[in-house]
Amino acid sequence: MQADNTDPPFGKPSGYQYAILRLKAFQETKLYDFLAAMPVMLWFGVSISNMLLALANDPAQWPAGNWDLRYAVALVARITSILFIGLVLVLLVVRRTPKAKAKGLMPRLSAFFGTYLMVGVVWLEPQPAGLLISSISLALTFGGVCFSIFALAHLGRSFSLMPEARRLVTDGPYAMIRHPLYLGEAVSTVGLMLQYLSLPGIAIVALQLAFQLQRIKNEEAVLGSLFPEYESYRQHTARLVPGLY
Repeated sequence: MQADNTDPPFGKPSGYQYAILRLKAFQETKLYDFLAAMPVMLWFGVSISNMLLALANDPAQWPAGNWDLRYAVALVARITSILFIGLVLVLLVVRRTPKAKAKGLMPRLSAFFGTYLMVGVVWLEPQPAGLLISSISLALTFGGVCFSIFALAHLGRSFSLMPEARRLVTDGPYAMIRHPLYLGEAVSTVGLMLQYLSLPGIAIVALQLAFQLQRIKNEEAVLGSLFPEYESYRQHTARLVPGLY
């Protein structure tokens, strides 16, 4: 009796296998990417709301008829921090779907804590700051945001939170630094922390930066696995600070 060759060599997939295939296909869509980022977007959105409420309810920021430079600098520093968090929030919505992802739990945990702790200090009590601290905070936050925008103008929709690869960017600040966006974020985060300067605030930022460094290594592994030219690019660039790291 001649074999029936109409079925696939390994037979039809079972219901479970079909569901797995459909799930994998769904994970490649923009909708899945958006839903995966939803918890982070909610966290950032609620954090921004908390900062806005703190501004509205803090009488020190609205001295009736008694404005001076210290108040103005502190207010601009707080507003700049809000704009920085809002920028990251927008990019989560418009980014491309990834072409490759890191495997395992630890890379995801590093990205998770590196992302969530970045705005963790805004849930602390804002600390009164003199003109010097407020000015440094404004300079770091504003400078970090500007550099982040510069990096994002080249990174565009390839922005990621988890260790993922969307496109290899090597122009603009990426021609010298492999992770200029993380550098800008780190500078902004330190500036933000100065508005909540305390031992818990310092501890949160130190822990966040430690997770960011591990996150960088995880992302480089993903990029190296997808783009053969990444090794040559890595040898001619700094991770964060040219000449230092």
